[in-house]
Amino acid sequence: MKYQFPEFAKHWIYITAASLVLVCLIIFGAGSFALVQAGDEKTYKTLKLFTEVLEELEKNYVDEVDAEELIHNAIKGMVGNLDPHSSFMPPEAFHDLQDDTKGEFSGIGIVITMKEGLLTVVSPIEGTPAYKAGIQAGDIIIKIDDLSTKDMALWEAVGKMRGPRHKEVLITVIREGDAVPLKFVLKRDLIPMTSVRSLILKPGYGYLRVTNFRMNTLDDMEKHLKKLETGNEGLKGLVIDLRDNPGGLLDQAIKVSDLFLDQGSIVSIKGRLENNTQVFNAYPGEEDRDYPIVVLINGGSASASEIVAGALQDHSRALILGTPSFGKGSVQTVRPLKDGFGIKYTIARYYTPNGRSIQAKGIQPDIEVEFEVIEKKTRKPSVFDRMMKEKDLKNSLAPEESDPGKKEKKKPGKSRQILDAEQLGLDAQVKRALDILISYGVFSKLNGR
Repeated sequence: MKYQFPEFAKHWIYITAASLVLVCLIIFGAGSFALVQAGDEKTYKTLKLFTEVLEELEKNYVDEVDAEELIHNAIKGMVGNLDPHSSFMPPEAFHDLQDDTKGEFSGIGIVITMKEGLLTVVSPIEGTPAYKAGIQAGDIIIKIDDLSTKDMALWEAVGKMRGPRHKEVLITVIREGDAVPLKFVLKRDLIPMTSVRSLILKPGYGYLRVTNFRMNTLDDMEKHLKKLETGNEGLKGLVIDLRDNPGGLLDQAIKVSDLFLDQGSIVSIKGRLENNTQVFNAYPGEEDRDYPIVVLINGGSASASEIVAGALQDHSRALILGTPSFGKGSVQTVRPLKDGFGIKYTIARYYTPNGRSIQAKGIQPDIEVEFEVIEKKTRKPSVFDRMMKEKDLKNSLAPEESDPGKKEKKKPGKSRQILDAEQLGLDAQVKRALDILISYGVFSKLNGR
């Protein structure tokens, strides 16, 4: 184990993009604080005001009120108004929070956040009902079934979108560029826990798709890399696709970055308290991975995926291609409270190796390329296509095999997976990344490297 977190750590920290849908939990020192410091007269007076208001409502409000519910709502407002990623959670929400990076759960498969008070989609999770239906990053959810999301807490929205497998839920969204709201009837399903997929784009050039950072992401990455690296031609170049990756576990993002770095800082975390400040470094690994890398990002790439992209970019280890990322540069801790309640709040900001804070800015790609599906072009045969060629001449020599003694291998059947090399070849960003890697190889030979 390269990373050892403090023994005194008692809190869970996560850096996912603002949601209870994909949560990352790691042990890390968060410290403690006194709710009211002795001698703080201003705090005492404010608490006294709160008590007076509570008593007044209990005595004179038109209907009988539940004091416990009023207090919970007050705490909810207090924490929720700090920033979009802080919240007070009742037992059911706190329980769901712990399940997200462990076992399977049934839902529609989106990561959401509160953006300017609006329930906003960070990204759909690949292979889920939301992804297949066409919900996009940036969509604003205005209704879940017939309920308005106005003033709805993040955990409440998540709870309403989750439910029994195969049971339908109606999601109404507003999308930039569309004059009327869009409605999606989604059938809930198990959310896939696999976070890494891979294939060969072209002999010698691999593709790794990382959908999120879960507990087993590092192990999955190592298995897929080994498979790609030990292929017939090894790896001449690699495309790492972090598009629509909303984040996940901090330690997994650090370890994945370390697979491609041998030294220097990966990420630093800086908080108001000293024990919420730490630098995570890279160390030499067993494998020598010196092949060129292109990392793909977009507006749905957030948090942990931004850490990986930022680390590889600052160390000049990878070229970043795509569109600017989401821009979540803060770290939260989750602390259990009594009676099953929990509180999630921001304790630090994180910085890339060069000291950049990407909060509300995002990772800026080295080469900006918008997503586009390339249309297949059909060409009519020209007169030149019908002209005679060497192979058509009488007694022409047969082409020489590169390895005469090598028998032709039977091609395996097409595997059943989401990734498809032919479809990826029509993805403008993937195609551009592959072209760059191939060009790098050509110019390296020209320069005698």
